Formats: sequence, structure tokens, C-alpha cells
Amino acid sequence: MSFIYFAIGVAAGIIGFSVARSFVQRRLRFVDGIYSPAAPWLAGLGAALIAWPVAALPLITTVTTTIFGIGAGLGTASGVKALKRGETR
Repeated sequence: MSFIYFAIGVAAGIIGFSVARSFVQRRLRFVDGIYSPAAPWLAGLGAALIAWPVAALPLITTVTTTIFGIGAGLGTASGVKALKRGETR
């Protein structure tokens, strides 16, 4: 059973990272606020808070929602770095 929790946590982190990075590169490239150092922190906290009610499901825990938030924050930071390098989608 712990392998299932691990796999769900890894999937949540990967999904959070990839969705946030893609969103930053596609939709927020012209928004000046995304270049703020607080943007990845706020994105990660917001994603974790939005996903938190899903923890009521049997296989999703608050650890999973936290990992999702961390992935979203890291994806936001990665998307901002890609924009600074000039990479666009």
C-alpha cells in the first residue's frame, strides 16, 4: 500500500511541476509580477491550498497535496528561468 502512496505523490509532484511551468511559459510571459522572487512561493502555496480538499479522498493525503504544491512552486521557478533565457513555447 505504501508504494501506491509513493507513486501518487511522485505523480502529483510531476503534474504540479509540468502544469505550472507550461502555464508560466504560455500565459504569464507578459506579466511583470511573475518575475518577483515571491511568485514561486505564492504559486506553490496556492496550489497546495487549492488541492488540500482533495485530501478527503482515500488515497490522497495532505503529504500528496504538499508535494503537489512544491512541484507547482518549482515549476513556476523553472518557467520563470526559461522565460529569462528566452525560451518560449
